[in-house]
Amino acid sequence: MKTVWKSRNEGELPQVDFHGPIPAAIQRILAGRNLIESSHIESFLFPKLQTLKDPFLLKNMDLSVQRIISAFHSKEKIAIYADFDLDGTSGLALMMTGLKSLGFKNLVPYQPSRLAEGYGFHPEAVEALAGEGVNLIITVDVGITATLAAKKARELGVDVIITDHHLPAEILPSCWAVVNPNQNEDSSGLGYLSGAGVAFYLLRALKRELITAGVKAAETFDLKDVLEYFTIATLTDMVPLIEDNRVLVKHGLLKLSQTEKPGLKALKIAVGLDDRTLTSQDVAIRFAPKLNALSRMGAEILPIDILLCDDGKLAQSLVHQVLENNQLRVQLQSDAEIEIKNFIAESKDEKFMFMVSSKFHRGLVGLMATKLSQDSQKPSFVGSLDISTGQVVGSARRPPGFEHCLVEILTSAKDGLNRFGGHSQAAGFEFDIAKLEDIKTSMNQHFVEQLSTEAFLKKPLRELLYDTDLEFSDFSPQLMKWLEFLGPFGVQFEAPVFCFKGVRLQNIKQLKGGHLRLTCLSHEGTEAQEGLLFSPSQNHRELLTERSMTYDILGELQWNYYNGQQTMQLLIKDLRVALWQ
Repeated sequence: MKTVWKSRNEGELPQVDFHGPIPAAIQRILAGRNLIESSHIESFLFPKLQTLKDPFLLKNMDLSVQRIISAFHSKEKIAIYADFDLDGTSGLALMMTGLKSLGFKNLVPYQPSRLAEGYGFHPEAVEALAGEGVNLIITVDVGITATLAAKKARELGVDVIITDHHLPAEILPSCWAVVNPNQNEDSSGLGYLSGAGVAFYLLRALKRELITAGVKAAETFDLKDVLEYFTIATLTDMVPLIEDNRVLVKHGLLKLSQTEKPGLKALKIAVGLDDRTLTSQDVAIRFAPKLNALSRMGAEILPIDILLCDDGKLAQSLVHQVLENNQLRVQLQSDAEIEIKNFIAESKDEKFMFMVSSKFHRGLVGLMATKLSQDSQKPSFVGSLDISTGQVVGSARRPPGFEHCLVEILTSAKDGLNRFGGHSQAAGFEFDIAKLEDIKTSMNQHFVEQLSTEAFLKKPLRELLYDTDLEFSDFSPQLMKWLEFLGPFGVQFEAPVFCFKGVRLQNIKQLKGGHLRLTCLSHEGTEAQEGLLFSPSQNHRELLTERSMTYDILGELQWNYYNGQQTMQLLIKDLRVALWQ
């Protein structure tokens, strides 16, 4: 697939004076994101919690709150059933912390094992919870397609409130209430929330009603006490960083930077993120993967143990185990990426990639599907085969620019799948290995009928967007402060990317993991800047063999922290031979 570069902002520079002059590069970034008027810029840069949408806009929120308050007064046992990923885990921590602070006593946390039980709201778990005397189950980030579990709960006299954000099926589970901004007839406009985000809005609504009911604990409970969890979930689940999500994450990053929660604080220190304000990239790239590796690898401790740990000494011990477990994850992932590289090299002209092997660790299929989709630029499906049972558990991811929903693609092969579900960008599935060829045939037919023109002929090019041209001489602490202030960055508000033209390379150093450190010179040769190129493609490596060339480079600006020193560096996203030599 050919890559083309396109500027977000090709018009005139808007003249905006907002509490003093804004640097031209920052103005161009704002203009490229359709932020031109001073009033819009002010509300964007200074988001206020008072602007958050009313939680009761969510369909069935009133029914849910009424049932939970009834359980509160009658001292019923309530189970919080959450998905095992960081969205669900953060939502579990959020609900357990919030409900306890509101005065709830009989709470039972439950997460299915990623490896032993797999994704979903399971009937067997419902039966076990009912046996423990649970009267009410509240799900977090799971359950929207769990008709069998809801049926089992109804048979056992257990009420269920499903809170989720995944795409629903045509028929919803029959239960007390479903709170999901993506269900039909929900007009809240909150479809961008993560699973933990939906749970946070449930807490907001519950706090309000308990205050009205005169519950003193509700008056003293501060929702900011669980904002760290909302932030981790929102940034790791790759939901859009817009509107309420942006407001809450902007405040949540400050809260997480200053957290006194022992587990979170110990992990921050261990990964070198203490004593500075965190960015969204810090959380998503350096912080969260260590936690995620616990459930992926089936470790003895789980992410929830870190999030809810309230003992500083224990937290340090747990974090030590986190880092050891992550090293194993890194090694297995590295081995799997070699398999991915070979698979792509041997693949023909497939419209999608479908890779299954008994060598793949079941907990890493999501990471592998992401890598396969990025490297192949095709929707990718990766499965781990259990030879003893013939069962395949897998994950699907789609590359940037591919707009068709992965759940719809999996639906085309539903007759061969035991289970599937998820988002348009990411999904999970299970099937018997004997059905593999039938599944691939059904999916291929779907691509032929629905996608050949739409996704492959209409969009033959991959566009890389950048915000504006920049010179190395423009680098300054002031510019970096402005860039930090523009954050947080994430889905639908990506980190600014700059174009540097006519760059010469003074030095190329190979780093551990195959990454490259480039010493870049401005076209005049008067300014030098260090740049990092992670996981260079074969095309990049071939381009860099010709040292006499000059290059155009796309990259993000970021701080590099090393040995107590803070320096500016360029994170290179792409490079090409300069259009003008």
